[in-house]
Amino acid sequence: MNLSVQKRTVFGTGIVALLILLGVRSAAKKQLAPATAEETKRPAEKPLAKPAEPPEQKAWRILREGAKDENTERRAKAVRALGLLTGNGEAEKAAVQRLKDEKPNVRRAAAAALGAMHAESAAGNLEEALGDSEPSVVLAAANSLLLLHDDVGYDTYYEVLTGERRASKGLVREQLDALKNKKKIAQMGFEEGIGFIPFGGIGYEIFKTVARNGSSPVRAAAAKKLAHDPEPDASEALVKAALDKDWKVRAAALDAIALRNNPSLARRIVSALDDKNDVVRFAAAACVAHLSGLPEKTPSSHGSKP
Repeated sequence: MNLSVQKRTVFGTGIVALLILLGVRSAAKKQLAPATAEETKRPAEKPLAKPAEPPEQKAWRILREGAKDENTERRAKAVRALGLLTGNGEAEKAAVQRLKDEKPNVRRAAAAALGAMHAESAAGNLEEALGDSEPSVVLAAANSLLLLHDDVGYDTYYEVLTGERRASKGLVREQLDALKNKKKIAQMGFEEGIGFIPFGGIGYEIFKTVARNGSSPVRAAAAKKLAHDPEPDASEALVKAALDKDWKVRAAALDAIALRNNPSLARRIVSALDDKNDVVRFAAAACVAHLSGLPEKTPSSHGSKP
């Protein structure tokens, strides 16, 4: 190979090497260069979202947190909602625990919830709650015991209506006196505490409006609750209550007498047919008409459940 050819070959090889070197440097600069304006506008990739909490798990979390909430009203509402969970062991356990809550409205809600969920295994806890210092809690426990078909609940309502003690468990004198206090009654919360049943076609809201005189709302509710009390003295208490000075108590007593289906009671309430109050007079008429059409029962069956 002559000299000129060698020179051209070396020169060409150098050119190629130089081009390769320049290409490598250019690529490196691009990698190290700051992002362009267009590149900075691109949104960053979002992190992977946390999996959604399953509805059932969320529901239980809400109930558990609510039952332990520092806010008393919120705690009471959560505990009362547990009554919808019929046959659920965790809900029953939580309600039983709240029977010992420091706030009476929470204890009242717990007692009501246990009855609503038909927690028969909690009957002993509810009987213990009959000794609560707050009358509204006692009434809630009594109402729930009746829902559980535990007749000991009738004793409390008998005491409320008559002012007399029937058994070893129930309201004490101080609690009965508290039921005569208008302010105390207003604080009770009829829906959760007493298990109120409107009577004589009068709606609950109207009843609350007209029943602001002493203990009559509670005594009227107690009369209604004695409708199916199997004890004979319940019939005697209701007949006496049919002559009460407060027309709401008289009307409630007549409603309860009709539900007892004891025809022998018809002749004992005939004086109510001349009552000056329309609601009482009509209730008496319906009661007498109903009982008069029933066959006579034997003395041993008087006062028994229909």
